[in-house]
Amino acid sequence: MSTSKSTAPNRPLSPFMIGPYYKPQLTSMLSITHRLTGMALAAGTLLLAGWLIALASGPQVFAAYAGHVQAWYGQILLLGFSWAFLYHLCNGIRHLFWDIGKGLDIAAAYKSGYAVIAMSAVLTVAVWALAYLI
Repeated sequence: MSTSKSTAPNRPLSPFMIGPYYKPQLTSMLSITHRLTGMALAAGTLLLAGWLIALASGPQVFAAYAGHVQAWYGQILLLGFSWAFLYHLCNGIRHLFWDIGKGLDIAAAYKSGYAVIAMSAVLTVAVWALAYLI
């Protein structure tokens, strides 16, 4: 029997140990954000369903619902929902390219990751600018 301490196996650390044990990488952060935006879209769909129910319930109910949507907190929720949708869309397109075997090397993955961040921001600004112009 040996009394010496055995060394831990040299294996990769989980990205969920972010902090002192794991250095965050763009790819892991984008993956986590993709999952979070998916959950946000599910919650936002409930708000969309509420809007449709208010619309079908008559002018008074719709006016009350619209009052909340037009308030500052409603606008922030809509901004977040639209960004989450556009980020999830752009990152989903990125994943489709990965599914056909394109852009899998590290340099391309980082380049497409930065493109997803930029495009989701640009598209969100464009959608909101268009919404306020119309």
